[in-house]
Amino acid sequence: MWQELLQQIQQGDVKALARSISLVENELPGYETLLQSLPVNPTKIIGITGPPGAGKSTLVDSLIGLLVETGKKVAVLCVDPSSPFNLGAVLGDRIRMSDWYTNPNVFIRSLATRGSMGGLHPKIIEITDLLKAFKFDHIIVETVGVGQSEIEIAGLADVTVVVVVPEAGDEVQTMKAGLMEIADVFVVNKADRPDADTFVKNLRQMLAPSFSKHYNEVPVVKTVASQKEGVAELLDIITHQLQKSHTNDKTFWLLAERAFYLIEQKRMKDLDKVVLKKEIEAMYQKGNFNLYQFIADK
Repeated sequence: MWQELLQQIQQGDVKALARSISLVENELPGYETLLQSLPVNPTKIIGITGPPGAGKSTLVDSLIGLLVETGKKVAVLCVDPSSPFNLGAVLGDRIRMSDWYTNPNVFIRSLATRGSMGGLHPKIIEITDLLKAFKFDHIIVETVGVGQSEIEIAGLADVTVVVVVPEAGDEVQTMKAGLMEIADVFVVNKADRPDADTFVKNLRQMLAPSFSKHYNEVPVVKTVASQKEGVAELLDIITHQLQKSHTNDKTFWLLAERAFYLIEQKRMKDLDKVVLKKEIEAMYQKGNFNLYQFIADK
């Protein structure tokens, strides 16, 4: 089954790609063999992150349009919080991209974080590797930039775009160092709003001390994604950044975290809490039960 799936993916079968993502997401039989057979493919990943309401989905929609115009094949993964409180807003955002669902050059998949608090989808690396096997020209991962996802997206993406809005002035003043550190490009979206220029100026001043930590100055781009203004300039900058993108320390930390998680899951597979309870109960009744000796004997 997996050999046939992989062959179909490499031949550009979208249905096979969707099936394989479901196979991996649900850890169905054969998914590990499929992953182990994936070829290495150098497709670059563009990470789009930022606080809710910054207009990330509208921006991604505009970027898709520009890429498709030049004949590129694009995959988009939208990582959404699993919380039911966010459901309405999440669906509303996705509607903006609905024009692309039937386009043969665009593949869009929404993924829930599934309880990864503020993080990416637990199978994000595996799913992006499947997309790479399909040989898309670009893979865009869009996520709500809260908590752990900031560091995770920086490790996963070749270029990380952080989207903010002019009203985020106070927020940016207190912005965690993490978000400032991970940005390869800052986008000030909805830049037609009042005080946008002042905000951009302040943001550039805040970024000044961190120039030495980056290979180059961090670009700040003004966009009005709803009007498609500034998006072409942003794409030019992203393309330039991708050409000089480098594997960084965060990439290896992300992979190490994932490897640790997978190894932990594999080693824990044979353990069952119900069985453990029964064993402990039986030994406890015999007297002189020592928890640490019990663990050592496992």
